[in-house]
Amino acid sequence: MMTVHLRFRCAAKACLILVPAIWTSGCIVGPDYRKPVIDVPDTFRSQISVSDATSFADLPWWSVFRDERLQGLIKTALAYNNDLKVAVARVEQARATLAEVQSEGKPQVGYEATAGAQKSFVVQPPDSTQGLVYGAVSGVLNVAWELDVWGRIRKASDAAQANLLGQDDVRRAVILTLVSDLATAYFQLIELDRELAIAEESAGVYKSTLNLFTLRFQAGRDSELPVQRAQSAYQSSAANIQDVKRRIAEVENAISTLAGAYPGDIQRGAPLSGQSIPETPPGTTTALLERRPDILQAEQSMIAANADIGAAVANFFPKVGLSAFFGAQGVDASGFLSSLGIWNLAISAVGPIYTGGRLQAQLQQRQAVWDETVAEYQQKVLVAFQETANALTAQQTLVPQRSALEGQVSALRSSTDLALTRYQAGRASYFEVLEAQQELFPAEAQLAQTQRDQLLAVVSLYRALGGGWNAAATDEPKPVATPAGPGGALNSGG
Repeated sequence: MMTVHLRFRCAAKACLILVPAIWTSGCIVGPDYRKPVIDVPDTFRSQISVSDATSFADLPWWSVFRDERLQGLIKTALAYNNDLKVAVARVEQARATLAEVQSEGKPQVGYEATAGAQKSFVVQPPDSTQGLVYGAVSGVLNVAWELDVWGRIRKASDAAQANLLGQDDVRRAVILTLVSDLATAYFQLIELDRELAIAEESAGVYKSTLNLFTLRFQAGRDSELPVQRAQSAYQSSAANIQDVKRRIAEVENAISTLAGAYPGDIQRGAPLSGQSIPETPPGTTTALLERRPDILQAEQSMIAANADIGAAVANFFPKVGLSAFFGAQGVDASGFLSSLGIWNLAISAVGPIYTGGRLQAQLQQRQAVWDETVAEYQQKVLVAFQETANALTAQQTLVPQRSALEGQVSALRSSTDLALTRYQAGRASYFEVLEAQQELFPAEAQLAQTQRDQLLAVVSLYRALGGGWNAAATDEPKPVATPAGPGGALNSGG
């Protein structure tokens, strides 16, 4: 047994000398990652001011959307939204996959143990048999280590690392989308509240007009035609009220779902006219590539695709590894025990000779994936600039549009009051009154929609710029809205 130990120690020393030699003589095959050069313009289209480093996209969402009820809804959604939970779970999956891939470059140690007994009969002359009992016990420790000579494992680890970072960017994109969708739905909700108020106001006005026309008809001072026209306008406004109520319920249900709750009422904060529009400098165009999570995720996809090419190239070369096992075996035969120490140490190289084009096809497939990820990255950059330019254009054009509509509504209100006064004095027809009223209320609704669109333009720009990218969780406000339980009814507190 002493001789065995000495031989094993000599072999181990030889291994320690051989491994660094193989490791240092190896080379990492495959292309190095180089980010595609993207030429971006100095300013966004429709950008009024000169670009600078300051952007409202650097602000956390609670500094942009300051309505307390909206903040409560967002905080609740970040805690209970199921799409976000899925994204978080996928990040953990990617982290575990990375650890699994990295483990391939480390020594793999295992064991094997067996124990058994057997009784057999031995024929002895003259014609007699004797029972003989055998017992065997063995234990072996196995060690295997693939030397990453060509960088196959390293490239696979790089791909897994890029996938992990990409999934984290996906998580950030889900958060940004969730915040944006909630803000959009909330602003749509308070705009619908304003539409409902306008519809109820119009119904009241049409009802008063109907009563006036009815009294004049009954007194014989006018025909029945104004009565029927006023009745039609009143019924139309009553139907519009129910339509707006239906849309309000649908938006409330959508908000509840985003917040991880069953459909229910949503409490409001400031009305539409009380919502403030923050300053929205877009910042530099180059910062857009550093903020948008979809662009960052697309870049990680390119990194992973490049690493996969290296792994495919490494498959053309032999896999070099070390293996060893050592253990002991004991045998007992009818009371006589013997034991034996065993060991083995080997270095191996396994490589392809002919695979029918399989390895070449794998390499071509991964090169095509790389081309795909580059095109996707370039497209996402173009889409980002498109979305930003659209939001800037909306902000730029909605201001004069709102101003014009405010002037129109003011003029129509005066026109309505004047027409009604002239009708009561017998100086105007019923048609003049109804025409003025039927122009006023749609104009008021259009003004409310424009006010909403101004808020939505802020949301769109915040999302297009990748807003909230550096928001720290410790800075977030305390939750002011929580469901009654997982999937429970939403209860928004102030």
